[in-house]
Order: sequence, then structure tokens, then C-alpha cells
Amino acid sequence: MRVRKRYFIILGLIIWGPGIVCGQRTPLFPEYDHNPLIVNPAYAGMTSGSVTSLSHNRYINNMEGAPQSSSLSHHSPLLDGKMGLGAIITNEKIGVTASTSAVAAYSYKLLFGTKRNRSSWNTYAHVFSFGITAGFQRIRDNLLELGVEDDPEFAKNLTETSLVIGAGFLYNKNDFFIGASVPNLLEERAAYGYAGYRFFADQSESVFLKPSALVKYEKGAPVQIDINLAATLNDKVEIGTGYRSTSSLNFLAGVYPIEQLRVIYYYNLGLQNEVLGNNHGIIASFAFGYD
Repeated sequence: MRVRKRYFIILGLIIWGPGIVCGQRTPLFPEYDHNPLIVNPAYAGMTSGSVTSLSHNRYINNMEGAPQSSSLSHHSPLLDGKMGLGAIITNEKIGVTASTSAVAAYSYKLLFGTKRNRSSWNTYAHVFSFGITAGFQRIRDNLLELGVEDDPEFAKNLTETSLVIGAGFLYNKNDFFIGASVPNLLEERAAYGYAGYRFFADQSESVFLKPSALVKYEKGAPVQIDINLAATLNDKVEIGTGYRSTSSLNFLAGVYPIEQLRVIYYYNLGLQNEVLGNNHGIIASFAFGYD
């Protein structure tokens, strides 16, 4: 009975908490700031070489069925940076519902300047990029795990597969960037807009700052705004913090053990009495073809 009750609690979160249902979750600060491809296909091929990223996040508490997600992405520049190709696989779980999506990303770029980045992680090229994604999403409701008897609504598991098509643009000039995207045009779930600025805080160029902001619009939900600031020290250590308008704080800490490898840990702290509590995660990225 206790197990069944726990499952019904999670089921209630699915029904009454659309903000955390699979496919509805807003990426946290380090996710879209350190792996923009998961938000915007126009980022594909923006770095000087190929980049592979692996991420995972979950809630701190041990509530059975609490949301968690993982992603694997890869992208590469083509034709001297005029095009980019990428792929993203994500898996999200909440309660008895699991969602898996796989999409391919393509970008086409108008290059206005050829100045490249000082590292694999920050590009200074003057470029306008347009990108599209296409793939599928598979959602499975494992209703039999709930153990509900004598109810035809819970008599079998449910599976649905749907097409996913998204689009976005990204404009980058020297130290400034701005982008917007709609990850799923067919369902019109959410639209993102983001911008940021990169600059050195000292003459020795040892402290690199990047203030940024992200806006999420979703029909029927309040507009969500993130304001963040990250600092990189000597291309070795990174720290950051920010505020999300849904009353939570973002924190991150990262290291660059070698020039091609970046590992970021992040923590999201709710300022209100959240049902699920706080969450945290990690992103590991490796850059190939470093120059």
C-alpha cells in the first residue's frame, strides 16, 4: 500500500505539475550556457572543432519517481565553418513516465569575419547562423507499475511516438551573441531567447567574464527569465551564479583539466518550499580538432 501511495503521489505531479512533465523542463543555466546545442540547432558547428557533451541531472531528494534527465550531444563544423552538423539524444523520466528523443541538427552560416576563438569553448567569429532539427520523441507510460486493479484506464502501458521539428538562429559578433529557438514547432511547447556578452575583467586577460540571460515563453505559463554570470580563471577554473524568475538560484563550478576537456557541476536552489526540492547535475564536454 505504501508503494502504491508513493506512485500515486508521482502520478499527481505528472497531472498537476505540467512544468516538470517530460519534454517541458527548462534547461538549467550550465546546460544552455555550456551546451547551447540542446536549446538551439544554430549552434551546431560554432566551435573550431567537434565537441561531444554528456550531461545528467536529478533532484537531491530520494523521492521515488522524482524527475531526472540525461543527454548526449555531438556537433562539428563543415566546409570551413559555413555549415554545421549535430545530433542530440535525451532521456527524461518522471514517475512512471519516460521520454526519449533523438534529433539531428543542421546549421547554415553567413560568415562576416574569420577571427576564431582563443580556446575551443568560446568563439569570436562574426557570423549569423540558422539551424533546424528533425527527429522523433517516444513517450512511454508504464501504468502497470502503479498496481491499480479493476480499472481499464490502468490495464496496460501506453506508448506514443511523434515527430519533432525545431528551428533557431544565432548571431555572434566579437564578444556579443544573441539567439532564439523553438525546439518543437509541431507542438509549440516553448520558445527560447538568450543573449550574452564576453569580456576580460583585467589587463592580463586571466579573468574572463560572461553575463547572460535566457527567456522562456510558453503558452499558458508565466514568462520565465534567467539572469546569470560566469567567470573563468586562467582557462582552468570556472564559477558562476544566477537567478531564475521562478524563485530559484543557480550555482556552478567547473574545471578544465586539459584544454580540450571541461567538467561542470551545477546546483539549483529553490527559494520556496518546493515539493521536489533542489536539483543538481554534471556536464562533461570534450573538444576534438583543437587549434
